This record gives sequence, structure tokens and C-alpha cells, in this order.
Amino acid sequence: MLLAVVLLVIGLALLVWSADKLVYGSAAVAKNMGISPLVIGMTILAMGSSAPEMMVSATAALEGKTDTAIGNVLGSNIANIALILGITAMVKPLSISSSILRRELPLMIIVTVIAGALLWDNYLGFNEGLLLIALFVAFIFVMLRISKQEKNNQDVLIEQQESEIPDGVSNKKAIFWVIVGLILLPVAADLLVDNAVIIAKYFGMSDLVIGLTIIAIGTSLPELAASLAGVLKGEDDMAVGNIIGSNIFNILAVMGIPALLHPSLLSEDAMNRDFWVMLGISLLLVIMALGKSRIINRIEGGVLFLCFLSYIGYLFYNISA
Repeated sequence: MLLAVVLLVIGLALLVWSADKLVYGSAAVAKNMGISPLVIGMTILAMGSSAPEMMVSATAALEGKTDTAIGNVLGSNIANIALILGITAMVKPLSISSSILRRELPLMIIVTVIAGALLWDNYLGFNEGLLLIALFVAFIFVMLRISKQEKNNQDVLIEQQESEIPDGVSNKKAIFWVIVGLILLPVAADLLVDNAVIIAKYFGMSDLVIGLTIIAIGTSLPELAASLAGVLKGEDDMAVGNIIGSNIFNILAVMGIPALLHPSLLSEDAMNRDFWVMLGISLLLVIMALGKSRIINRIEGGVLFLCFLSYIGYLFYNISA
């Protein structure tokens, strides 16, 4: 059991590190090829925070653990808003000034409702996976179009994203990190999933709950560090934008992957319990972010964080009950 915990932590750390290096190298290669910083920011950098979830979901699905993959999606989205934005807003109120974010928030709700429609029958099929991936591609094109329109208006989110693109990195170095990331990501994901299953069985946790808790929270912790660093630098829109984008990517791409790789029945709890928590938390964020002040203050951050603690407490209480 102790060995499983140690290996899980190692797998998680390796997963996050290798994903970061893959994104770093990919962004540098793209920039050296002359690809627009706007395109890099809205694709490679925006998807980077969801890379660990993508690999974990693919690994879990290939091992026949679709519930773990779906739990990872739902749990990560809940943690992104309630845990990460909750803590970040308590440290420093978040000001929403980007018009792109104000368009992305309703899109996040629409995508979340689509997820509910697909999970309604407790089955995730191949055709549903194709639909999600198609919507994912469409979303990327829509956001690129919106971003090009807003670039002329000097949208603050675009400026903050472009500032994150690595500069002065040689092709040789960039390609090296891409290769390292591609090799280590699947190894780390396999290590994480295998040992998470061992821990789950030890505590009597279902595949769904292990995805909702240990894996989801673990893959979200780096985003917490990034969000805190961002707001301390005054990049509030970037911090919020990463969360909104990650949640959309999680539903469309991360949920689409296991549907394609291993269509199967799901635990009824995913739809009956966890989907509604995800939807409720998402609506709460929209209300806070699009209010008159367009500021998520410390009290609202505290409310989000308490929602997260209550949800996790409920899950573990029902395990031990």
C-alpha cells in the first residue's frame, strides 16, 4: 500500500512535468516555424493544462476503466472551479476584463449541458466520442476566429497568453523536449492509473470515485500553482481563462477519448450525482464572473472552496458509511 502511494506521487509528478515540457517544446517549435503567437496561445498553450487529463483518460480507457476516465473529467472540472478558483480568489480577488472570457463562459455551460445529454443513459458510445471530438475541433476554430477579431481591440487575455510563449529556444532543444514529453507522458499516466487502482481497492473506492478524487485533484494541483502565480503577477484573465478553457477541453476532448477507445456502460452516479455538481458549480462561476462588478471576490472564492470541501466530504462519507 505504501509503495502504491509513493509510485502514485511519482507518476503524478512525472505526468505534470512531462506535460509541461511537451507544451514548452511544441510552442517553441511552432513559433520557430512562424506560426502566429495568437494561434499558439489559443491551441497549444490553451490545451496544455488538459494534457495530463487527456493521457490519464486514454490510459484508463485502454485498461477498461472508463468510469475512472469519466470521473477524471467530472472531478477535474469541479476541482478547477471550486478548488483552484476558490483558493485563488481568496488570495486575491479576480477581475474579469477580457471580452473573450465573457464569450467563453456561456460556451462552457453549453458544453456542460451537452455532456449531461450524453451521460443521461449511463452509456458512452463510439458515436458520442466522434461527436465530442468534432465539437472540440469546431470550438478551436470558433475561438481562433473570435480571438482574431478581438486582437484588434487589444484584448488583455490574448496579450497575457502571447507573453507565455517561450522565446529564443532553438529547434534542437525544442524538439528534444517534445520527444521527452511524448515518451514520458504515457509512462507516467500508466504509473498513476495502476497505483490509483491499487489504492482504490484498498479503501473500497469505486473506479469512478478514484477518478473524481485522487486523480482529478492530483492533476489539478499544478493549475492551482499556475493560477496563484498568475494573479500575483496581475494576470487575472489568464488564470480564469485557463480554467474555463481546461473545462471545455476536458468535456470535449478528454471525455471524447475514452468514448472512442472503450465505449461502455458507466456508473449511474456519474450522471445522477457528479454531473449535477459540475453543472451547479459552473453556473455559480458564471453568475459570479458576469455580475455587475465582474469580480470574483474573496467571499465568493470562499463559497466555491466550501462547495468543494462539502462535495469531497460527501464522497468520502459515503465510502465509509
